[in-house]
Amino acid sequence: SILDQAMALGGEAVTAALVRDMLGLADRGESFELFDALMRGDIAAALDRTGQLYRAGADPVVLVQDLMELTHWLTRVKVAPQASADISAGASETEIKRGGEMAGKLSIATLTRAWQLLLKGLAEVQHAPLPLQAFEMVLIRLAYAADLPSPADLVRALQSGGTAPAPTAGSSGGGGARGGPAASAIGTSTVRPGGPSGSGAARAQIAPMPAEDARPQPQNFEQVVALAEARREAGLRTHLVNSLHLVAFEPGRIEFRPAARAPADLANKLGQFLTEATGRRWVVSVSQEPGTPTLADQRQQNEAKRLDQAAEHPLVRAVMTAFPGAAITAVRDLSQPMAAQPAEGGDAALPADGVPAAAPDPGADLVYDADPDMSDGDDWR
Repeated sequence: SILDQAMALGGEAVTAALVRDMLGLADRGESFELFDALMRGDIAAALDRTGQLYRAGADPVVLVQDLMELTHWLTRVKVAPQASADISAGASETEIKRGGEMAGKLSIATLTRAWQLLLKGLAEVQHAPLPLQAFEMVLIRLAYAADLPSPADLVRALQSGGTAPAPTAGSSGGGGARGGPAASAIGTSTVRPGGPSGSGAARAQIAPMPAEDARPQPQNFEQVVALAEARREAGLRTHLVNSLHLVAFEPGRIEFRPAARAPADLANKLGQFLTEATGRRWVVSVSQEPGTPTLADQRQQNEAKRLDQAAEHPLVRAVMTAFPGAAITAVRDLSQPMAAQPAEGGDAALPADGVPAAAPDPGADLVYDADPDMSDGDDWR
């Protein structure tokens, strides 16, 4: 039993201090001193007291649990002084008096924040390979958090246009370290949204948003073809129109089946071009799926369909009857304006978003029977 162990350890004189050291427990007064140092932001005193307790045999896990128990007790005293008599039964008059004073100086926000930090820190200390070091890191976190104003105070400061509130830990006992980064950062910043500039006070500045990348971002394959045309990549555009059966497309990824006359490095060339033109990585891969017809084939199919539809028009049939041997060579949509051609030697104009509008027939002027020798070598671009 515990008594037998204590008697074997201390002989006939079994004292409370002996049992406490044997079990790795800390005196409740030590917990008060440690918690008070943390709430004052005096991290040096808190770490020094922790070292003393650890050398005396205190277990870091038990120390965290003691601080949690003390935090809960102070919160009960704060919110319901009359109802806290049951949990104060084992405390001395000195502890009850000191606990009442601490509860009166600490806010509910500070106590609940301390509880959350200790609750999270308990799991860290229990699973850490170095429990003492983990416990000290929890104490440092708790001490610096005690110097921070509550979110409600910050919101009120922003709404009123005044300065940020001073560190709240000063109300928990005075003294302690006040030169830490948390305290100095809060104490010197001035929040004045829209107000006049102060006399020498530092003002909170809103970091400028990074400028959006203005480079084109094609959203479909037709825009990829138009982008190649706008960048004067004539060879690449020719193969996109005549030698590529599209299998899958999404921004950043293209999958296609190459035609027989397509160059072997078409996927690499296309991926490199899109990556450089858009500023993002594009993955272009070759597939064995049949895919869609090439843009040139689609254009020829659409043109043949339009010619057949035009031949069925009564006026056209009347002309064909009146002029035997006449043939329909082209069908033009008179409701669409003619596209403006770029000046000789000039660049094609790009819209505001940087992506050229896809033409209805991207292969209209590039349908040809490619020379088989053109696909050989690296100079096809």
